[in-house]
Amino acid sequence: MTGPQIPLAAERPRIPLAAERLPALDSIRLLVLIADHGSIGAAASQLGLSQPSASKRIRLLERELGVALLERGARGSVLTDQGRTITDWGRSVLAAAHTLVVGAQAMRTSTAARLSTAASQTIAEYLFPHWLAEMSRRDAHHSVALRVANSGAVVNLVREHQVELGFIEAPTVPRDLASRTVATDRLVVVASPSHRWSRRRTPVTADELLSTRLVLREAGSGTRATLERVLPAPPGDYLELDSNAAVKVMVAGGAGIAVLSTLAVAGELADGRLVELPTAGLDLRRSLRAIWPRGRRLLGAASEFLAVT
Repeated sequence: MTGPQIPLAAERPRIPLAAERLPALDSIRLLVLIADHGSIGAAASQLGLSQPSASKRIRLLERELGVALLERGARGSVLTDQGRTITDWGRSVLAAAHTLVVGAQAMRTSTAARLSTAASQTIAEYLFPHWLAEMSRRDAHHSVALRVANSGAVVNLVREHQVELGFIEAPTVPRDLASRTVATDRLVVVASPSHRWSRRRTPVTADELLSTRLVLREAGSGTRATLERVLPAPPGDYLELDSNAAVKVMVAGGAGIAVLSTLAVAGELADGRLVELPTAGLDLRRSLRAIWPRGRRLLGAASEFLAVT
């Protein structure tokens, strides 16, 4: 049975309205540096600011967020309890911004790119930026172009020689392609904290997954293929979406149960937006692989990039 298609526009995470003023990344970076160095002066020095300018930025950030971030006294300034929590969130924001910039650099189409690659969504979102950063540290002259697709599409891109190197999450690799395992991963069953299964202590079985509504990635994705390989029958009642983000939004809203990579749901599990359900009889481990045409020897940038994965 084919599950209903869901318009993705309605399932994307809500983008804040213009009226909801967002704090500047530079101000968040300043707050994190204050936490790391123990004083406004030291943090200001790291950013090339005067201490009065840094203090002004923090006061503006406090007004924007509506919470006191620092306790100011004769001996200097220390983070409040709220400030420490905001700082932890701020580190995640800065890390996400770094991922965005590094990923965007890789996606730039350029005839000068020395290495063309394609990666499935989970790998592209959570592993590829780290590989790019390591590649840059080893040789800043290499440029890498990245195309993001599901595992099935990545296989086709490699077969058609549109990219030199692909990265997939699928449980099997076609015989005409060479491969190397670059990481291991595990899928987890997740639900909204309000879901009726969220407080259960008994493990979820494969048959129980088939008896409830599932929120799945699209056919062709490695996540979907890994799940279907361990189920005794094809899913019946399900919603189908083409991104991890859309699946997480639907599940957090109570639309059903999902099975996603631990890489994709780590943030949501940490802050309580999703809960992991125990399972029994489900081997959801998988290998993440690099692929390229069989018989082709990887040279130059391709070989060097594979070495950093």
